[in-house]
Amino acid sequence: MRLKAALPKLELYLYAAVLYLSLLWAGTWIWDASADNVNRKVFKKSVKPGWHYFGRKMDVADFEWVMWFTTFRNHILFALAGHVIFAKVCSLISPRIGMDDWYCKHRSLIYGLYGGLAVLVSMGGGFLALVLSHCFILYSVALVKRKWIVFVAGLASLATFKMEPFNTWQEGFVTGYFDLQDILFYGGSCFTIMRCMSFALENCEKKDGNYTFIDLLKYNFYLPFFYFGPIQTFDQFHVQANNPNLTRKQREMWNITTGALLHLGAILVVDVFFHYLYILTIPNDMKLVKQLSDWSLAGLAYSNLVYDWVKAAVMFGVINTVARLDHLDPPQPPKCITMLYVFAETHFDRGINDWLCKYVYDYIGGSHTNIFKELVATICTFVVTTLWLGPCELVYIWSFFNCFGLNLELWVDKIFSIPPFSNIEYAIGEAMSRRIRAVFGALNFWTIILYNILALNSLEFAKLVGKRLIVQGFPLSTLSVLFVTYCGVQLVKERERKQAFLDDPEPAAVPPTPQDMPEEVGKKKAE
Repeated sequence: MRLKAALPKLELYLYAAVLYLSLLWAGTWIWDASADNVNRKVFKKSVKPGWHYFGRKMDVADFEWVMWFTTFRNHILFALAGHVIFAKVCSLISPRIGMDDWYCKHRSLIYGLYGGLAVLVSMGGGFLALVLSHCFILYSVALVKRKWIVFVAGLASLATFKMEPFNTWQEGFVTGYFDLQDILFYGGSCFTIMRCMSFALENCEKKDGNYTFIDLLKYNFYLPFFYFGPIQTFDQFHVQANNPNLTRKQREMWNITTGALLHLGAILVVDVFFHYLYILTIPNDMKLVKQLSDWSLAGLAYSNLVYDWVKAAVMFGVINTVARLDHLDPPQPPKCITMLYVFAETHFDRGINDWLCKYVYDYIGGSHTNIFKELVATICTFVVTTLWLGPCELVYIWSFFNCFGLNLELWVDKIFSIPPFSNIEYAIGEAMSRRIRAVFGALNFWTIILYNILALNSLEFAKLVGKRLIVQGFPLSTLSVLFVTYCGVQLVKERERKQAFLDDPEPAAVPPTPQDMPEEVGKKKAE
């Protein structure tokens, strides 16, 4: 089996040494660029005073991170802590007033009431009425039990938050203004539409009767998921939130606590890095970027993707910690960008990815054996993704290249799975096959990075990185960066190999019985 193909340990040690030394070397280039150019005009806009006692300034180019973990940290923690405390108080009071069984069966209603109240307090009655109106419209559509009608109505509702003049008109329902208002407005409303579509599509699958409007409200107004996601499909939420068995698994609380501490540690590590490596500000200064070495550009592009993954992992991780305290099993944080060398696993929001796979990609693609169906499925998936992200030039380019990369990857995999290519792969052996596949994985890794820094930075920065690494840097920079990436892919494959043995251990070897032995060996044994 290809996944379980092993390589010599000495070879893996060499790959690890090359990778870590190269990352350290690229990091020193970024460090120098950050320290030597801190007084540039562009830096003054997004590099602000940080650790006063150490004389360090901090990169604050990402306004979301700054708002979440500085300006509005207390507000967000207060809302989530209030949810946890409210749920805990209800669970303690219910046995004393003889409503323990009722609470276990209807705790999702308690969560929904608190969530609705929190939305009312934070965004006002106008926004709450707007969200309820969209819920009511899509619930009415769900009663028709026609999936195509659900998609038309749901995507049309989502488009009203992405296109003018409908967007501005709906924004008018929110009174007053504060810095986090836009994020809460678009997050709450757009996630609401996706949850309502999940509810409606699951209702189409329900054989007997319909789910109630209260079921939809309980699902939508679960506060930890309301503003920032992740999206948990209705079928999973409905089963988990209405499960009366609230006993925890062994060491579950320990795992929850450990996860929370890891997220806190990740926040502190990012804070330290932002005081020494200005990875978000440097790409905004194209004059400086053009002066950097090829290794600096490669490290800069890679570090921006890693940071975006860390941000998503921390945000979803904090929310998931609260959800796990409520006995839910939420979507996991996204897979680390370092582990991605295939387009099929590339996503930064596992909840949206699960939603798209279940209701679009797998629904249209079926068994994923028909190339034409697969093409239609991927195109439809990225059309919905484009609407979700917000139609604009950068999103169009991002969607096109990712859709193309995914299809090309699938076609190449199918081609190499048939003779004579499959025969050649079998003949060269598993270890050599793994090495060759890692070469293609290294190429894939950098196409994934180039396609995604479009959305994170700018088209100009992505074009410069691609030009320097592919054209101007060829052959030295191109091949050296690819070799380092190849080393990283091999280490990821080794990790996947070990995990494969844990998930599917090889059956233990059974010693042969005398009946299984050749006749001559059996006679010698008998003698």
